[in-house]
Amino acid sequence: MGLLDNMKARLAPAKDKVSDLARQHGDKVQHGIDKAAKAVDERTKGKYSDRIQAGTGKAKEAMDRLAHKEGPAADTGQATPPTHPEGPPPAS
Repeated sequence: MGLLDNMKARLAPAKDKVSDLARQHGDKVQHGIDKAAKAVDERTKGKYSDRIQAGTGKAKEAMDRLAHKEGPAADTGQATPPTHPEGPPPAS
C-alpha cells in the first residue's frame, strides 16, 4: 500500500464525519457564507462584489459536494456525457 493510499484510508472516517455534518448543518453554513460575503462587500464598499459573489458561489458548491447534494452524475463519479447540438453524425 502506497503512502497516498495509506493517507486516504486514514482520512476516510474524517471525510464521512465532515460529510454528515455538511448534510445536517448545510443551511446554517450557507447562511454564514452569505452573511460573511455581505459583511466583506459592505466593508469594501462594493469594490470587489463580483469576486465576492464568485467566491461565495464556489464555497456553496463545495458545501454541496461535501454533502453529496449533486445530481446523479456525481453519485457515480462520472462526468456527464457531452452533448452534440449539431445533431447525430451523418450516415456513411
